[in-house]
Amino acid sequence: MKLTFLGTSAGKPTTERNVSALGLEFEQDNKWYLFDCGEATQHQIMRSSLRVGRLDTIFITHLHGDHYYGLLGLLSSKKLDKAFNPLTIYGPKGIKKFIGCAFADISFEHLGYHLKIIEYEVGETFVFDRFTLKVLPLVHSVESVAFYIKENDTSNKLNEEKLRAEGLEPSPLYGELKRGRSIVFHGKKLKSKAFMLEPVLGRSLIIAGDNSQPAVLGNYLNDLDLLVHECTYTQEVYDHLPEKVLHTTAKDLGEAAEEKHVKNLIATHINPRYSKNSKLGVEVVYDEIREYYKGRLFIANDFDVYALGKDRVVRKG
Repeated sequence: MKLTFLGTSAGKPTTERNVSALGLEFEQDNKWYLFDCGEATQHQIMRSSLRVGRLDTIFITHLHGDHYYGLLGLLSSKKLDKAFNPLTIYGPKGIKKFIGCAFADISFEHLGYHLKIIEYEVGETFVFDRFTLKVLPLVHSVESVAFYIKENDTSNKLNEEKLRAEGLEPSPLYGELKRGRSIVFHGKKLKSKAFMLEPVLGRSLIIAGDNSQPAVLGNYLNDLDLLVHECTYTQEVYDHLPEKVLHTTAKDLGEAAEEKHVKNLIATHINPRYSKNSKLGVEVVYDEIREYYKGRLFIANDFDVYALGKDRVVRKG
């Protein structure tokens, strides 16, 4: 499972970071999924290894411009790139109206490809070929959600080494065993259950939109393999803001992830004040999370690529 960060800034782009967008790919798959689509995401895609022609689905966490203003340009460029494969967008109520204002007729004839728009409800679950996705509520100034993604379990793997020990090489008989049927080979009955490996549980991750209370994710954080969550401020900076905003602090994020034993944490949506040219570098965000969280921790930068392995360990590519 591979994650490519296309934008990691909070609110506005900077010379170091663009606004929110994240690509997700699964092993041995010919498509990918985009989570949020801030302004200029199409430019970021062109600078990455991702290709618009393989983009299958877009998920929008909420209707703040830094999370969805890049949609219109991306949808238009897709046609110009002759990427005519169908595309589905999942977004909150209002996303259809927004796109409809730009495209008078949302149709295959207008865009050159089939565009499907689904306005989700909090609590809904959607089933895809490699995973299920559940929409979870967050706490923000507008309705904002997190997407809980659970990869399908693998339960039909044969113990090929054991079958070869019986003299049975790969053949259509393997398919019969996978379907739970017994077979007869060289006069011996081979029962399916005797040659099946233990199921491999699918990986789990949450990709969250803007949220002031990480703990609101509750039991979905329990032993989660990976949490991708905003971390807009350090606690001291937040405490001194003249006007409070509904965003997460590094302290709150670290405490929530540690309490629920989250295995890997990637912080994103970094406030522009934390930069290379500022008195406050991004390391202060890392250090504050680390004070409370003992798991594997990363602060995402634009174009960072991370892999969540089958061993549940995140590694930076």
